[in-house]
Amino acid sequence: MLLRLAVVATHPIQYQAPLFRALAKEPDLAVKVFYGALPDEKSQGVGFGVPFRWDVPLLEGYDWTALSRRRSRVASLREGFTGFRPDAVLLLGWGTPLLLEALRVARSMRLTTLVRGDSNLFKRRPWPMRAAHRALFRLYDGFLVVGKANGQLYQASGVSPERLFPCPHFVDNERFRRQSGELRRDRAQLRRSFDIPDGAVCFLFAGKLQKKKRLPDLLEALARLERESHHLLVVGDGPLRRHAQRMAADRGLSVTFAGFLNQTKIARAYVAADCLVLPSDAGETWGLVVNEAMACGLPVIVSDHVGCGPDLVEQDVTGDVFPLGDVLALARALARMSDEQRRARLGDAARARIARYSVGAAVSGLVSATRRLLEISCVG
Repeated sequence: MLLRLAVVATHPIQYQAPLFRALAKEPDLAVKVFYGALPDEKSQGVGFGVPFRWDVPLLEGYDWTALSRRRSRVASLREGFTGFRPDAVLLLGWGTPLLLEALRVARSMRLTTLVRGDSNLFKRRPWPMRAAHRALFRLYDGFLVVGKANGQLYQASGVSPERLFPCPHFVDNERFRRQSGELRRDRAQLRRSFDIPDGAVCFLFAGKLQKKKRLPDLLEALARLERESHHLLVVGDGPLRRHAQRMAADRGLSVTFAGFLNQTKIARAYVAADCLVLPSDAGETWGLVVNEAMACGLPVIVSDHVGCGPDLVEQDVTGDVFPLGDVLALARALARMSDEQRRARLGDAARARIARYSVGAAVSGLVSATRRLLEISCVG
């Protein structure tokens, strides 16, 4: 039986496109993605510190449309759903007016609704927001759970277990595996291109240079290690770049600020580095750079408030976890990564762990969840 699935997203994102292309290849499945907007280079670059376009295909290999700006979004969604005739609607999040309007339209048309987000309980919320979550979550038929912390939020908000379906967060593991494998033979040259000193253990920070990422914690921790044998490669840009550069200079740290690297270039940093570090606070609801690094065979250090931690970063198995804001604990974790054999063991385990967080696993989870919810609605 043909299953027709409509997907609503605010705009194209590099991590979602592989999912849509994989869904388009599924037998007995018709998928159409409805985008609220197609951002230009300037709007795409907000928070990244530089205007850009993603240099991997975002709109190829699947059916999509952008909602009309000449009509209300509600009218455009209703017209789009009527023309496509979906059995179910997948909403990629709930935090924008578009996604809430899409929920309202889908419910008015009596369509089965699923939602996929990555919020979790690490972030403390006032009781009015918790109450709002409880009320909102009653309106969805099913929830795609990207990880352990995400599922805990739904359960704490009163969602029953039978409405929860596993659908892991992922990146294009195969692309990163292939790129890192091709680049590894040129690793020494890549390290020189990033000004990484010979023999130094290179830690990698990759992300927007903004407050929630807590790059200063990493710089302070690095200052507690031997300067000559450790280096930090910072990939990304943002409002805190100048502050971070001043900190590094004041403390005499060995740091390379490489700026923003697009998707086809970021694997160079993973291959050049020895370990990824993500010291973020609870604003890091997942942290897909961790998936990317692990797909390239890197061990990872994260704070205990990073959303992907409970799933991906197992202490002394795939990496290390330290208490948020504990600079001394972070410094100790960095020092433990000086052991080359330990890094190799953790990196191999990281690559094996991330294989379970794949596009294929997400497709399987989504399709199974949708068919199960439709069966329940038919019985009801």
